[in-house]
Amino acid sequence: MLENIREKIAEGQTLTRDEALWLLSEADLLALGKFADRIRRRKHPHGRVTFVIDRNVNYTNVCESKCKFCAFYRSVDASDAYLLDPEAIFAKIAELVAHGGTQLLMQGGLHPELRIDWFEDLFRAVKARFPQVQVHSLSPAEVIHVARLSGLSMPECLRRLQAAGLDSVPGGGAEVLVDEVRREISPNKIGWRDWAAVMEEAHRLGMRTTATLMFGSKEAPADIVEHLLRVRDIQARTGGFTAFIPWTYQPSNTELGGDTASGVEYLRVLALSRILLDNIANIQASWVTQGAMLAQVALFFGANDLGGTMLEENVVAAAGCSFRLSIEEIIELARGAGFTPAKRNTLYEILQTY
Repeated sequence: MLENIREKIAEGQTLTRDEALWLLSEADLLALGKFADRIRRRKHPHGRVTFVIDRNVNYTNVCESKCKFCAFYRSVDASDAYLLDPEAIFAKIAELVAHGGTQLLMQGGLHPELRIDWFEDLFRAVKARFPQVQVHSLSPAEVIHVARLSGLSMPECLRRLQAAGLDSVPGGGAEVLVDEVRREISPNKIGWRDWAAVMEEAHRLGMRTTATLMFGSKEAPADIVEHLLRVRDIQARTGGFTAFIPWTYQPSNTELGGDTASGVEYLRVLALSRILLDNIANIQASWVTQGAMLAQVALFFGANDLGGTMLEENVVAAAGCSFRLSIEEIIELARGAGFTPAKRNTLYEILQTY
């Protein structure tokens, strides 16, 4: 099996479902890493490792979905429930711009009262005040929720949000794109086909998006492979994904509980992502959940990007995971691994090398 896979990777052939599952479950870790690293070098021969200066503004923690794996959400009547007013959001964006930031990652819960006009007014105001900022905001679940509250179809909702200033859509809420798993960990959330439909519609409208995977909760190895294949199939149809970001479930303070995946499991999934997603250019290492040292190792297991500087992050932090890196530390992380650090924008255009 190993030699057959080695030959297919060398020839640029796509692996089968069974081959992918064997790599994830049985292959030697270092052999798996070498396969992924070979593909990374082929796709990114310049030796750059990229990052973006961004901020994750969580505009509300009120959420009707109440996913079992989430420690961030609150009921609307909770004492610590909040909804940021526009001026508070503008202040956060102003700080992002002062740090040279270009990407606004704005996500929140499924608030029962926020219809499309709230987002349209906000996005228009953001674009008027901060035209240099890429509004990379609202997960597919949020888009569908806003559409339903507003009495709109999902495509019309997306078109209106885009016209108001939404530039691109983050891949949050993918979790695992297998409905049997989703029903167990997030029974009130959209199914995988709805997630895919939002992404494909965004791509049709000319918006680029990312795709994610949260693993280590209740999924089996076959579910991870299925998730990757479904992402690959969407990309084959649309070409709209800029990057793929796998990250590990953080169990602290959640209803679901359990343990988080190990560093070895993270590297296996990351490497398989690079191998299997042969039609997506960029694979992102999640230092937010893995820390700086393992993120550095990830650069030799297929990752070519270190994601955002995350001047603010609240969702993962609510689950007790609070790794923090400055811009200088991210630059040194990449440089220390032997790569050339490069600042990019949301569309992976290089803005500065170091």
